[in-house]
Amino acid sequence: MAPPPVRAADPIRLVALGDSLTAGFGVGPKDAFPVKLEAALKAKGRNVTIANAGVSGDTSTGGADRLDWSVPEGTQGVIVELGANDMLRGLSPDVTAKAIGRILDRLKARNIPILLTGMRAAPNLGPDFGKRYEAVFTDYASERGLDFYPFFLDGVAGDRALNQQDGIHPNPKGVDVIVEKILPTVERFLDRIEAGRG
Repeated sequence: MAPPPVRAADPIRLVALGDSLTAGFGVGPKDAFPVKLEAALKAKGRNVTIANAGVSGDTSTGGADRLDWSVPEGTQGVIVELGANDMLRGLSPDVTAKAIGRILDRLKARNIPILLTGMRAAPNLGPDFGKRYEAVFTDYASERGLDFYPFFLDGVAGDRALNQQDGIHPNPKGVDVIVEKILPTVERFLDRIEAGRG
């Protein structure tokens, strides 16, 4: 049998670039998504650090505007979780597409791998809006061959037991579900980063 691959001694440095869903709105610092994701990865033997670059209330345009100082030099991968506030404010999907495109272009120019997470539109915004909005994420992922997690709130959205009283932001149990569901995608993302480091 071949020996197991030797993992690099230095941790892989990720940044979670997002809005309140990343920042940990309404939960304690230890219950924020990047903190719990890092802990789950370390429990699986992954040598990784995840910086929390979530800003509550941020739109995708806001994320694009602060990208360079939110993602410092030495970052080896970025989880992009933005666009939910665009949808809640009813901004045109064209605006979201332009901003997400700016983020992806800038990270590509800096040779930083990307894991893009998608979002779904609230049903009350209508089927046309929903289709155009959700296509922003799926189209970019497909066109650019990105690592992609289609719905950040999969398994959590609409479940009262997993959300805070506002029905929008996950509670600590909801964050646990998000981490559990996204973990395999993040591990594949890390595998690709590690392969690139070799």
